Amino acid sequence: MSVRQADESVVEDLEWASAPLDLLRNAQPWRTFRWYKGQQHDSGTYWAATVRDHVIYESRLELGRLLFADHAPNVRHVVAQPFLLKAEVEGKLRRHIPD
Repeated sequence: MSVRQADESVVEDLEWASAPLDLLRNAQPWRTFRWYKGQQHDSGTYWAATVRDHVIYESRLELGRLLFADHAPNVRHVVAQPFLLKAEVEGKLRRHIPD
């Protein structure tokens, strides 16, 4: 996995089990917030009480998950699109950015 830091540098090719929690907690969103007239999805920002800051989302599904996480008593931190996963599947490199 790869993680973008606050200074825009990227820590790449980490093994999932060895990624430091503080690195993930301080991760910056992998994609930038985008909006344009006529787009098919509803991007935006949500002010999350859990982190006392705005968190970006790219769809209503992501917003729903943010609302759920922000109101769950056992959630301590929320990060939007915190990392990029890469894996080779059937000889092809696959990439995924979790919401």
